[in-house]
Amino acid sequence: MIKERRISKNQQKVLLLLSAGLALGLTRSPKVTWKILQQIPKEWGAIDRRGLTSATKTLYQSKLVSAQPHKDGSYTLVLTNEGRKLALRYHLDTMVIPKQKVWDGKWRLVLYDIPEKIRHLRADVAATLKRLGFYEIQHSVFIHPYECTREIEYLIERYEAREYVRFMLVEHIDDDAPVLKHFKLNKQ
Repeated sequence: MIKERRISKNQQKVLLLLSAGLALGLTRSPKVTWKILQQIPKEWGAIDRRGLTSATKTLYQSKLVSAQPHKDGSYTLVLTNEGRKLALRYHLDTMVIPKQKVWDGKWRLVLYDIPEKIRHLRADVAATLKRLGFYEIQHSVFIHPYECTREIEYLIERYEAREYVRFMLVEHIDDDAPVLKHFKLNKQ
């Protein structure tokens, strides 16, 4: 679990822009891909040169980014492991699971068994699942009707929770009436 760190808005933008490739890799929608690509130049343009220099220097000093030199004297900024994790947190805070036009009749089930000694992780995972629109059908068991494999993989990566979290695709639930009602779905 990474410790909480306060960074400026410009530093957040730099981290997010450096991790845009990760966001592109997580999207399934051409519309979302196009939207991300359109935002990149706008966001870079919204940071003034002095603010960009200051934010980059601070991120470098904080070891959230590293600079890789090139033969021509230029540098490439690269997210460090800690910087990537921090960027993942910002992406996770804005992530949504898109509602498909036609439900495929399958349920996405997320279950976890997180030890008491790291209960803060349990609370973070539960809060994130609820924010993403999951329905808690039982303690530590959440369900969603729409495709969200990449989002759950992202969540697991962000919280470093692979050993505690399971993700399943389920075709039948014995009493799905409350879940169908919650998601306003009809059985197919």
